[in-house]
Parts: sequence; C-alpha cells; structure tokens
Amino acid sequence: MVAHQEIEFGVLGCVEAWSGPRRLELGPPKQRLVLAVLLLEANRVISTERLVDLSWPQDPPASARTAIHGRISRLRATIAAADGLAHGVALVSEGSGYRLNIDPELVDAHRFVATLGQAREAATDEIAVGLYDRALRLWRGTALDGAVSSDVRLRLCGNLEEARLLALEDRADALLRLGLHRSLIDGLTSLLEAHPMRERMASQLVLTLYRSGQAGHALQVCQRVRAKLRDELGIDPGPALSELELAVLRNDESLLAPADVRLSVGTANATSETTPRPARQLPAAPTGFVGREDALAHLDAALADDTVRISSIAGSGGIGKTWLALNWAHRHADQYPDGQLFVDLRGFSPDTAPMDPATAVRGFLDALGVGPDRIPIDPHARAAMFRDLVADKRMLMVLDNATDSGQIVPLLPGGQTCTVVVTSRTRLTGLITRHAAQHVPLDALSETEAGALLTNRLGECRVAAEPAAAEQLIELCGGFPLALSIIAAHAQVRPRLPLAVLADELRDLGLDALADDDPTASLPAVLSWSHRALTPPQRTTFALVGIAPGPDIGLAAAASLMHHDPSDTRKLLGGLEQASLITQSADGRYRMHDLIRHYASDIAKLLPEERRISALRRLCDFYLHTAHNADRQLNPHREPISLTQPVPGTRAYSPPDDQSALTWFDSEYRCLLATRETAISHEWHQCVWGLTWTVEPFLRRRGQLRDRLAIWQTGLAAALHLANPTAHILAHRLLGRAHADLGEHDEAIDHLHQTLALAEQHQDDTNQAHTHRTLAAAWMTRGDIGKAHDHAIQALRLCRTLDNPFWEAGALNAAGWYAAQLGDHGQAREHCHAALELFRRHDALEGQATTLDSLGYIAHQTGHHDQAVEHYRSALALLSRIGSTYLLASTLDRLGHPYESLGQYDHAREVWQEALDLCRQQGRDEDAENLRDKINALR
Repeated sequence: MVAHQEIEFGVLGCVEAWSGPRRLELGPPKQRLVLAVLLLEANRVISTERLVDLSWPQDPPASARTAIHGRISRLRATIAAADGLAHGVALVSEGSGYRLNIDPELVDAHRFVATLGQAREAATDEIAVGLYDRALRLWRGTALDGAVSSDVRLRLCGNLEEARLLALEDRADALLRLGLHRSLIDGLTSLLEAHPMRERMASQLVLTLYRSGQAGHALQVCQRVRAKLRDELGIDPGPALSELELAVLRNDESLLAPADVRLSVGTANATSETTPRPARQLPAAPTGFVGREDALAHLDAALADDTVRISSIAGSGGIGKTWLALNWAHRHADQYPDGQLFVDLRGFSPDTAPMDPATAVRGFLDALGVGPDRIPIDPHARAAMFRDLVADKRMLMVLDNATDSGQIVPLLPGGQTCTVVVTSRTRLTGLITRHAAQHVPLDALSETEAGALLTNRLGECRVAAEPAAAEQLIELCGGFPLALSIIAAHAQVRPRLPLAVLADELRDLGLDALADDDPTASLPAVLSWSHRALTPPQRTTFALVGIAPGPDIGLAAAASLMHHDPSDTRKLLGGLEQASLITQSADGRYRMHDLIRHYASDIAKLLPEERRISALRRLCDFYLHTAHNADRQLNPHREPISLTQPVPGTRAYSPPDDQSALTWFDSEYRCLLATRETAISHEWHQCVWGLTWTVEPFLRRRGQLRDRLAIWQTGLAAALHLANPTAHILAHRLLGRAHADLGEHDEAIDHLHQTLALAEQHQDDTNQAHTHRTLAAAWMTRGDIGKAHDHAIQALRLCRTLDNPFWEAGALNAAGWYAAQLGDHGQAREHCHAALELFRRHDALEGQATTLDSLGYIAHQTGHHDQAVEHYRSALALLSRIGSTYLLASTLDRLGHPYESLGQYDHAREVWQEALDLCRQQGRDEDAENLRDKINALR
C-alpha cells in the first residue's frame, strides 16, 4: 500500500486506513469486504443485493440486508470520525445501493490502472518501463489480502490480477525492444513457474534465453509449455510460440536483440532493416463460428477492386463483431503476403481509457521491425512513417474495438493495396463519409444460427436429448452470441445439469444469469461499458426507453416519454443508435434487443422513482389521447367518452385522415396493449378504461377477437373503479359482445342482461338500444333466430326515438338481416334499402359495406345470384378501403355461395381461399374449418 498525502487506501495489498493522526478502525472482515467493494467501484453505485451476495455467497440469512445497512452505517461513522470528509471521502445512498465518493488517486487500485494507461501511451520504451515499474510497486502482496475469502477475492480482483500479469508482460516487451533481455531471465522464470500456460510470457522467456546464449534452455521452455497445455487443456501452443520455437531451431537472425540486428545488417538498406519479416499479429481464429453469411459477403465484396478497402463492422457489445472480423481475416490471410496487423484499441474497456492512436502506430512500427531509435517521437511523424512503410504492400489490418473515427484515421495505411477491417460499437459515420468505408451492421443471430452455435458448443447429443430446453435457451438469449456462449459455458462446466434447469435459471434471473466475474465474459459488464460512454442525457434516454411498454417506440411517443421536443428526442435516440444500443427500422420505429432492454430497465431503477413514474404517465397519456383522436377520425358517429386532460409534457398526435389513423393503430397496436398493462399495474383506472374504449373498434375491425375479449375483461374491472355509471354499462355491453363474437353464448347473455338492467335503471335509452342489437347478435350465435329478430326490432324501436340517423340505420340493417334469416325477404330488403340510404347520406363507409353485405345475402337467397355478386363486390371494395379485415373475411365467405350457384367454381374457390387465409390470421378456427370443407367440396 502506498500512502497518498495523509491517507492510505487500497485493495492491492489489503484495505488499510488513514496513516494520519486518526486511524480508521475497519472492524470485522465482512465490514472490510464492504469497504473493499466500494473502493474497487469508487464513485459508482453498488446495489445492496451485490453486497449481500459477496458477503454470503451461499445462503444469505434473512437479516442480510439489515446487516449490510448496519455495516454501511458503521463505515460512515468511522469515515467521519477519521476526518474523511476533509479529504472529500463520502459514503452516500443512491437508489437501492451505495456509492463511495472519493478521489481515485486515493485508491491504489485505481492509481495502478491509470498508471498502466500512461505506460501504454508513453512516447518511448524507456518512459514506459519507468511507468510500469511505478504501477507495479503499488502491489505489496495479494489483492485484498486478509480482507476476504479466496473465492470472493477471485470474483472481485480477477481483473486486477490479470492486469498485473499483462503489465509484467508489457514491461518485458519494452525491455526486450531496448535490448535489456538479461535483466529479465530470473523474473520471467519465476512468473512462468507460477503461470505455466501463459504463452506470451513463455515466448518472452524463450526470446530472453535465446538472446542470452541459452538456446537449449529456450527450447526446453517450449517443450514444457507444450506438455502443460496438452495435459491440462488438450491443445497445442498457438502459432506465435510455435513459430518462435522453429525460429530458435533455425537460429533465425530476426531473433537477435535490436543492437545485434543493426550490427548484423551492416550497410544493408533501410527497407531490409525495418521489415525483416512479415508481421502476423492476428489472434487465433475463433472456434465454433456459425452463420453471418450476409456479413461475410459484404466483407468479401471489399476485395472486388484495388482501391483502399475499409470495412466498418458495427453492433452492440457481445454481438460478435470481433468474432466475425477474425474469422473473415483468417479465411483471407493468405491473400496478404506482406503480413497482418491487429490491435485492440480498447474503445470500450472496463479498466483502461481508449488507446491513443499514436500508441497503436508505435505497436505497428515495432511489428514491422522498425528499431526504437528510428521511431519518431512526434505522433504525426510516426503515422507518416507507418503510411510510407505499408504504402505498396498487400497487408490486412484489423482494428478492433474502436471508439470513434478519430481513433481510426491516423492508423489508415497509405497507398491502395491494404485492406482494413474495423470493429466498433458505434457507427463510424466519419469513416464512412470521408473514407468511403463500407458499413457492415451486425445484429442478433437468426434462430437457425443460434441453434448451430449452441450445438457446436454442447454437441449434437446433448442438444438432441433436450430439444425443447435448447429452444427455450435460444429464445431467451435472443440470438445474442455472447449470451449463448455464456450459457454454453455454464452447461459445459456442469455436464450433468439438465438444459431445462439452465433455461429456468435464465428465465428467473434474467441478466444476472449472464453475469460473470470475468467482465469480458459477462453480458451486463459488456453492456455497462457501452452505457458508460453515453452522455448523461443519453443515459436517461436509454433507461426510459428500456421501461417503455411495448416491443418498440415511435418518435412521437418517445418525445412524450422523455419530455423533449421531437428534434431533441431524435438526436438522443440517434446517439443510442450510434452506440448500437437501439436500432431504427425502415418505418422509423426504435427497438432494443430484449437483453439490452433488460439491462436498460435495471439502469432505470437508479433513476428517482418520481421521474420514472412521470415519464410512464406521460407515455400513457400520449397513447390514450392519440388513440382517442385516431378513433374519432375513424368512427366519427360513435358515442364519445370524456377524458381527463393529459399531464404536462404529453405531445398527443391527431391523425389527419382515415388512412393515417389506421396506419397509426397498426404501428402502435402492441404498444397500446402493453401500455394498458402498465396502467393496470399502476392502478391508473381512468387510463385503462379510456385505452380499452378507444382501441376496441380497431381490434374488431382487424379481427383480433381474443385480444378484444382480454382488454374488456380488465376494462370492466377498471370501469367499476370509476364513479361513472355509463362506463359500467358500456363495459358490460362490449364485454358481452366480445364473448358473443367468439361464440361464448352464456357469458355474452349474462353480461348483456346486466347491461340492460343497468341501462333501464339509469333510463339510458341509447345503451338499451345498443344492448338489444348486441343481444340479437348473441342469440344469433346460439341459433335462436326468433329471439335475435325480436331484440333487433326492439333496438330499431328505441333508435327511432333517439334522433340519431346513424344509429337508426344500423338498427334497420340489423332488423333486415334477421328478417332475412327468418325468410321474410321482402321486409328484409325494405329495411336494408332504408339503412343504405341513411348510411350513404352520412358517408358511413362501414355501415354501407355491412348493409350491402346484407343485400347480397338477400339477393342470393332469392335466386338473384348475379345481383348478389354485385352487392358483395361493392361491400368488399368499401371494407378494403377502411381496412376491416374481420368483416372482409365474412363477406368473402358469403360471396363464394352465389359464385358456386352460378357454376363459377374457380371464383368461388378463389374467394373462399382468401377468406380462409384471413380467418387463420385472425384465429377464427371454426370459420376456417368450415371454409376448408367448402373448398374441398367444390367440383
């Protein structure tokens, strides 16, 4: 532990305290653990659940949360007592967790990471070595020594331990470039004994021994590592160590130290000095690669001409960008005889800042054999030297994990012979615009590709043994490669665990089932790096979109959700799209992958509750008032309901015409139903009732009968919470009609009798009339045409007292229809012609269509089949115009009969097949079965 001014903090050796006049007494180990976690995650919120999980990894007691609160309280008290506030240290509550506000410079773990970043960006190897030494001196033993158990320490500090080993390896590389190999032998030998399967470390020791004149010992190291890898993992060393072993056997001159190389080449020209052999920096090809045929084809297209070729692969974290880039690169490596360069630019890294392009260029120059003394200090001069070296070469460059175009441009080669493949979580529009890079967007795997990935990882036998569970895992992972890989890894390390148990865990735990102590193998951690790169307004937008009900969201709805004007909303959503956290469809709607949405909803829990609730209320009011406006546009003769004023910030939309209103309903249908569920969960009864009423005609028009029944079942419950008798009457009546349309006669009659009793009690003639019409339809589904006709006549009698020609026309058509069912075709025709005249006078298209349908039926029953066809065709034209697919299917069904009577069997078969397709889409199974029978019976 290294003191900073008057304070000692840290996690690398242990958790210690102030060394000043007041000492911080940390108490028992579990209190030290809480402080350790807060220090590791300095200035970030740590949930109580995570502290409980770390403190009691197996079975936390019922009092665990209380115990955590107690430890937090004691830590606050001891920090205050030891003058922590004077140093800017404060432990605060936030949301459902805690955050330790502290200068990262006071924590040795954070100083270590920051110093490593400086070392990797250092202008010279000499400076880098000094910085690596400074960082490594912060370690005074095992991280969190004595503060936590070994398993918890691994979970908390595995990344730090790995960073320490990488720092030692980076330092060794720098010393090797400086020709100081002899100083490394003892240290590398001890390190490799402790970590015998680190191939990079082994390669450094082999090179060190070879340069020190111990070629035999170097080959022994290669043999020991190979044996260890085969025994422990069943694999051979990678290409880097294998090629190094061969080079040692050949006494390859390229292995000489930098000073010896210069002596050996003598008066050789500069080109031979700087490029002794092609660079081959590609990491190993990914195993188990599947699918991505379209993306691979896009990358293949980059080879079609001889210009500078740049491909930019963009997608969210964990979607498989590097996987794709390396697979393609290895497929085509032989087409680049002058070498392959690779760099991880750390654009979204958990513990380091994005790599400075100058550092990446320095690494490329090293790989190309340029001696340290020849590399310019000035970044621009370095980039110019790199461009000059590769200008006429056929090389492949893979630039992985870029943060933006500015990080890429200095690395672009000169000339027109190199191919560059870039991966990034952001869409690199600057690279696309200024350098003609082709954009290769990457989304989730298809269901087939996801199945192939899981089978590759688990084997055909295990997947075939539990096909249903495998399908559930694929569905729950949503085609996310990292999620599938994590689940496959869980299954591989627990070979006897049924896949069904894994599916249950994933369903119950959500993203927590995809977490891991290794951040590169943890989907929440990978997504957190993308989230960290957002601006504060973008983070709020991300969180709120994550809790918005429905599968997607339109711009207008998002503007209400976020309380912004549409222009600012578009910019914020564009930032999330740029970061590959949402996608925009061709119709302009925004969608999140389900797993990203889970993460966003977790982030939303950190927002103040009032802010979340206000946003959802604005969104509910947006959908309610816009749906009401759209319904009034489509159904101007429908009896209106009164709505409360929308909350401030709501930006309701009024569709200008019928087609716009119908298109809006089609786009927002699923969101409207999901919004109702949100309103139900918050007990916003007025909103539930209003949404149910406004969306009902659209559901009927589109034939969504089951959804219609479901919304009225909850709509009735919401209406009963309102002091509005009319709402009670309407809810019972429309629930009864929903049951009747599904053939559920008893339920329909029960609700309709309750409706009639309520309407009579409140002397509501309008709803009495409408209820009689609905009762007529209910009795018709039961097959009692006489009762149906009686109720239709009562409805007509009442409607003629209401001074509403539209309602009277509807009652006339109903009375005519049931008269036709009874065989009274003269009375039926008279009623229907009167109805048609009224509907035409008021430009009621649906009413005209249903009445023409009735007249078509009457004409067919009376033997006027040509006239029936004409009426039905006129009705179909109107129904198509208004988008009423439910009535369209029924009229097509009836049209087939006069065609059959006329001997026009092909026409009959055509319309019945169209009706059959619509009934299948609408879930009208009984109607579909009847249509199949009719088609099969045709000659």
